Amino acid sequence: MRILLIASAFNSLTQRVHAELRGRGHQVAVQLALGDDQMRAAVDRTDPELILCPMLTKAVPEDIWRSRTVLIVHPGPKGDRGPSSLDWAITEGAERWGVTVLQAVEEMDAGDIWASVEFPVADCGKSELYRNEVADAAVEAVLLAVQRYEGGLFTPEPLDYDRPDVHGRLRPFLRQDVRRIDWAADDTATVLRKLRAADSQPGVLDELYGREYFLHGGHPEDELRGPVPGAVLATRDGAICRATVDGAVWIAQLRPRRTPGGPATFKQPAATVLADELHRVCEVPVTPSAAARRATWSEIRYHEDGEVGFLEFAFPSGAMSTDQCRRLLAAYREAADRPTSVLVLGAPRDFYSNGIHLNVIEGAPFPALESWENINAMDDVVAAILTTTDKLTVSALAGNAAAGGLMLAIAADEVWCRESAVLNPHYRLMGLYGSEYWTYTLPGRVGAEQAERLTTEALPLGADHARRIGLVDRTAGGDAAGFRRWVAREAARLAASPELTGRLVDKKRRRAADEEAKPLADYRAEELRRMHANFYRADEPYHTLRRNFVHKVCPVATPEHLTGLLGRPEQSRPE
Repeated sequence: MRILLIASAFNSLTQRVHAELRGRGHQVAVQLALGDDQMRAAVDRTDPELILCPMLTKAVPEDIWRSRTVLIVHPGPKGDRGPSSLDWAITEGAERWGVTVLQAVEEMDAGDIWASVEFPVADCGKSELYRNEVADAAVEAVLLAVQRYEGGLFTPEPLDYDRPDVHGRLRPFLRQDVRRIDWAADDTATVLRKLRAADSQPGVLDELYGREYFLHGGHPEDELRGPVPGAVLATRDGAICRATVDGAVWIAQLRPRRTPGGPATFKQPAATVLADELHRVCEVPVTPSAAARRATWSEIRYHEDGEVGFLEFAFPSGAMSTDQCRRLLAAYREAADRPTSVLVLGAPRDFYSNGIHLNVIEGAPFPALESWENINAMDDVVAAILTTTDKLTVSALAGNAAAGGLMLAIAADEVWCRESAVLNPHYRLMGLYGSEYWTYTLPGRVGAEQAERLTTEALPLGADHARRIGLVDRTAGGDAAGFRRWVAREAARLAASPELTGRLVDKKRRRAADEEAKPLADYRAEELRRMHANFYRADEPYHTLRRNFVHKVCPVATPEHLTGLLGRPEQSRPE
């Protein structure tokens, strides 16, 4: 079918729906909901048989939904209505929630139901829940709705609150006066729920050192305690630890409240935002190995199971600043020195990596210099992986990866990917040429022609498509926990394989041959020459694109690479 996606942003869920539908042979175009006229023009241009709205914050014009079937994806169970669905689910401690696909009508979220899928609510922040359990349920519901629509025999179910399976209700917008933390009364569990219900947007408004900030992200702390609830007890890797009435929590990021007429603000590491106030607050480090045994904030953890080492890194939003890259490099070197034969890289769930940290760069005194240092720090991590020849490395992608973060992943000997992950192997949309040795690793995996296509077409890939073209080696289904169990089993089998020694010998020979043909340093120098121009030349678009991204400046038009019906067959390598 010809399907038009209308979305407020080409976010992770919209990308995944786009990839899933294309993978099933549908012709798919995307229109950002920038205005009614733009939406009408997209409908006229593409003449879709079905319109899907995976993520929409404004109404579709009435003349569109009256003349076409428009299906809305709502992140709530049957009967749930309102703009703060997931926020309420986490705030109220719901154990199960749902995603419903319903038909657009005049009254928001009140249309006939085409599909609804429930899911367990994981103990995590809203954005992580959205990219995992919500996205899994949403894709299942969308595919079911599309199948039902295509079959032509299904009659959607009218919303009826008298039905026993309709548990939702109309909920108001979750305001800051409800989100606000009462540090003198709220226990740790309550504080965490409030923080996690607002971790991406809008944050929880609070006061620190006489100024108002939005708090983003909440993580438990098992040891630190303080006599004054709300007080800052410690810092670690950019986060701050605050006392509660019965414990403490870590807050990773802050966003200053914008003053009337003042400049726009954006999220940054909490300790960076409060740098002038934390002179008497101590940095309390934790090693990756110790963090793996504790319930505390740490972006990097390490543990072993027999001959397999697991280096887990989970950075907020998947972005990696210069400091984070350097910490990861130190942890990688320690892990590489351990007496293991297989080293698995990647978080247990959610993002693998999205590359350099655009927010930190935007907040730096000299963004071009910080960009340069950040990309070099990323390159250092990739170089360490590429030159590890005494063990096999595996990148395990439980979640999405993009740009330099995906190139970091493919530096490993094998790339294993959860079937639900969305991959973006390109830098183009940020106006960058790219580094992370991609000119060596990407053509090596998919061939020069396919590498050129991936980096210029700038479209998201589903995991199955990525496997078929050789970008990843293996895929596995199931939820994040199931994928992690599968990774552990397969890594153990790899470590116990009688072919392991031979593979390591071949790996050393191949790396030596490649180095003789063209040194890694040459790839890096050529890439960085192009990146230096991106960062420092006056006519380059990178700084404007980065600033627009950080400050969430809406584009004036849907990007050209999304507007056409992109239904041509996907190119694959022979199995």
